[in-house]
Amino acid sequence: MSKKKRWIVLVPLIIMATSGVGMWMLTSKWLEDGLKPKANGSNEYAIVLGAKVKQGQIPSLALRYRLEAALEYANTYHNVKLVVTGGQGPDEDIEEAVVMKEYLMENGIPESRIIVEDQSTSTYENLLFSQQLLPDSVTSVTIITSDFHLQRAKIIAEGIGWNADVVAAKTPLISESKLRLRERAALLKTFVSGK
Repeated sequence: MSKKKRWIVLVPLIIMATSGVGMWMLTSKWLEDGLKPKANGSNEYAIVLGAKVKQGQIPSLALRYRLEAALEYANTYHNVKLVVTGGQGPDEDIEEAVVMKEYLMENGIPESRIIVEDQSTSTYENLLFSQQLLPDSVTSVTIITSDFHLQRAKIIAEGIGWNADVVAAKTPLISESKLRLRERAALLKTFVSGK
C-alpha cells in the first residue's frame, strides 16, 4: 500500500478514535456532575423516578434501590413529599408508580406524603407529568434515581423550568456496565434534543 493510500485509511481512523475518546471523557464528566448538588431537604418535593416492575408486582433491583434511597431521604427529612412516577410498560402488569407507592407505605411512609404519577413512559414524561401535579410555584425539586441517571434527569428538569438537587441510588452491579454505556448515548441524545 502506498503512503498516500495508507494516510487515506489512517486519518479517518485517527479522527474516529479521537472523537470516541473525547465523547467518552465528556460523558464521564457529565455522569460525575450528575451527583451534585446533593439534596439537603430544602425542596418540598422529591421526584422518585420509576424503573422496571417484574411480574407479580415485584420491583426490579434498580427500582428497589431507588425506593430505598427515597425511604432513607424521607425518613431524614419529614417535610418532604415524594412524587412516585412511572406508568405501565408493555411487559409490566401494573404501573410502576403504584408499586412504588405500596412499597413506601409498607415501609412506613404515610399516604399523605406520596403523590402518584402513573402515566409516564420515559424520563422526560416522568418529570413533565410530575410537574403538572405540583403547584405552579414549585421551581426546584429533588430528583431520586440511579446514580448514572441523575445528570440526564437534571438536564430534562432544567428544560422544563426546574432547578434540581439530587439523591443518588446505587446501581445494581450485575447490570452497571450495560446501563452506564446505554446512558452515555442517552445523555448525548438529551443534550441535543432536550428530552
